Amino acid sequence: MRLRAAPLLPGTGHLLYSLTMEIDKQSSGGRDGDGTDPPSRITFRLDSASGVPTYLQLVHQVEQALRLGYLAQGDQLPRVKDVVGALAINPNTVLKAYRELEHRGIAAGRPGQGTFVEAAPEVVPLAQMTELRRSLLGWLRAADSAGLDTDGMAALFSIALRDFHERRAGTGAPRGGQQDRPGETSRTA
Repeated sequence: MRLRAAPLLPGTGHLLYSLTMEIDKQSSGGRDGDGTDPPSRITFRLDSASGVPTYLQLVHQVEQALRLGYLAQGDQLPRVKDVVGALAINPNTVLKAYRELEHRGIAAGRPGQGTFVEAAPEVVPLAQMTELRRSLLGWLRAADSAGLDTDGMAALFSIALRDFHERRAGTGAPRGGQQDRPGETSRTA
């Protein structure tokens, strides 16, 4: 499976990133019968145009795979030498990403074995995720029909998400201090 999220709201100060990953759902944890390591369940991809440091792209891809249920507790992350060979990056970059995952409590290194997922967030069941995706695709079609381009859709979604989080946190009003009235949306500068 491939996932790709385009950068959103350039120049807004919001750190958003481009994400591409491949997931191999066929692999299993542990060593294969011949004593070799099985392929990892995630293959990292880099987006040099995203402006996000390489190590953070790796961290974000692991977090995203966990949120979507493609990685689970106990899964092994790719070995450093495999990531270095596949992406042609410095081993210290991969080590920095794995240290960051350890710092966040997501992964832990096991001497001589590799780095493994230690904690995973609760995952929304696949049926519910499928329905949410279907609803979102309907919204995207409606936004496209209304004349919004990709950047306009991303901006509208980001503003709505921010407003949702502000209201859920109890601040009540979207940025600018105005409450939406029925049939109206917030206007922010």
